Amino acid sequence: MSPRWPRNWPLQPIPRTPWARQEPTYRDAKPSLIEAALKRAEARPSGNWYVFAASRDVRGDRPHGFSVAGIELVAWRDRAGKLLVGPGACPHLGAPMALGSVDDGGLICRWHGLRLDERSCRPAFDDGVLAWVRLDRAGGEEPLPAPVVPARPGGGVDAVARLEGVCEPRDVIANRLDPWHGSWFHPYSFTRLKVLSAPAEVDVAEEDDRFLVSVTFRVTPTLGVPVQAEFTCPGPRTIVMRITEGEGAGSVVETHATPLGPGRDGRPRTAVIEAVVAASSRPGFRLARTAAPALRPLMRHAAARLWKDDLAYAERRYQLRSEG
Repeated sequence: MSPRWPRNWPLQPIPRTPWARQEPTYRDAKPSLIEAALKRAEARPSGNWYVFAASRDVRGDRPHGFSVAGIELVAWRDRAGKLLVGPGACPHLGAPMALGSVDDGGLICRWHGLRLDERSCRPAFDDGVLAWVRLDRAGGEEPLPAPVVPARPGGGVDAVARLEGVCEPRDVIANRLDPWHGSWFHPYSFTRLKVLSAPAEVDVAEEDDRFLVSVTFRVTPTLGVPVQAEFTCPGPRTIVMRITEGEGAGSVVETHATPLGPGRDGRPRTAVIEAVVAASSRPGFRLARTAAPALRPLMRHAAARLWKDDLAYAERRYQLRSEG
């Protein structure tokens, strides 16, 4: 580091280390450790709640069609803006309700005029960033009145990215429970990554079930933002990265893995729905909140770039498991 470079600046110089000269991480990335962390995550209750979209993608002037666990569904908002989720196939003759029309808070089928309202809906929840639906038959757990929503910073700028892969939710979560691959697989985004602590394989207390990482997020090839972050799993299909020290402390990246059901080839499909909620104590962050509509596409692009690679990782994991 240059002696003239202020240490309190968020941007810091990055040493020019060739990719192949990084410290190998395969010795620490033990498959048994990752699998043990995954099993603990899968044992946590979800209350049968599934993320299906960004809150802002569900509107009051048109329906939003989607599927979860092979169940066709449709979402819209009533006159008060409340999130409603109903059957995607009309209860009358199976018409696609995603092609229906929202009228006076209800959803009208275009085939014969059947109206869906709150009485014909499933439990739904809008946390202000993400939209959830509860599917008790698909989840098979004891229902919870609301989903387990991770704590988020107040006054943050949020963006939601969505991608789909040929894999199961556990493959997506296992990917993020392997922080050791970050600077090897994503050198365009991460450098100087070190796992400071990882949970044991057995007898892990809840407060110790986390991965603590120091990493520098690349901004340019020679400048980056060094931080510390923790990875935790509050539920079986959710993993949260939270910045604990450094610029943007408190900011979170929530990764939700939602099963969609089998594709035409019979293999499972999973949606990765990732919410980034960025925050900063710096006075200039007020400008970022003002510019949020312009920032969101950039934030979504950055998340999608990472997950384009990581879905290949998750799909490969599923392929090997299904063939073995």
